[in-house]
Amino acid sequence: MTARTLSTLVDRATTPIIYILVLAAWELGVRVFQVPTWILPAPTEIWSAAVLWAPELFFNSLVTLRETVFGFALALALSLPLAVTIAFSARARRVIYPIVLALQSVPKVAIAPLVTLWFGINEWPKIVIVVLVCFFPILVNMVTGLESAPRGMLDLMRSMRASEMTIFRRLRMPSALPHLFTGCKVAITFAVIGAVIGEFVAAQEGLGYLILMSTSQSQTPLAFAAIILLTLISIVLFGAIELVERRVVRWTP
Repeated sequence: MTARTLSTLVDRATTPIIYILVLAAWELGVRVFQVPTWILPAPTEIWSAAVLWAPELFFNSLVTLRETVFGFALALALSLPLAVTIAFSARARRVIYPIVLALQSVPKVAIAPLVTLWFGINEWPKIVIVVLVCFFPILVNMVTGLESAPRGMLDLMRSMRASEMTIFRRLRMPSALPHLFTGCKVAITFAVIGAVIGEFVAAQEGLGYLILMSTSQSQTPLAFAAIILLTLISIVLFGAIELVERRVVRWTP
């Protein structure tokens, strides 16, 4: 085994070893200091709760995942044409940007009860909250990307009498794609948070609802299991966007 191979193995093993040590310290600390389960459960207790409540966790995970993905997709579909409009129209920027900033400034927890009142107790209030939290980062990054096209290249293409549509397809859009994926990666993590906020306010299913119910009944291990599942959903969705980015944006390092 060469020194380089050994170094690579050590690098790859470092992260899981650190996680195992943290879990071991957590387990040991809870046992030694006799922390009540309803305050902080040990990892083994969380695992036992996850196994016991596996069907409920699976079902509610699918509900939250559906709300997250659908809301994110809807935010993407709404923000892209609006970003193009803002990037190409100074008047649209003056009119639309203040409205978007105002919506972003309002805490989503504050408007979640109103959204529930308007749409009823179903999946739509959660989807609307997801759209609201995802919309801004996608829009801003896309506008920045469309405006980041190199000035020299723009002048060159215009001097060759390229149409604005050709410039958009050949220059502006490729320049904007890395920014778009950056906004999407930020937004997808916000999307999970938005879904949970909506489920906290008024829901009968979903991981947010399960966390709320389990904590009200002092079933803290179940709440931790749901929180861990939310974390895993965020990581998987983030990784999925990164995978798409590597396949689409091939010209970046």
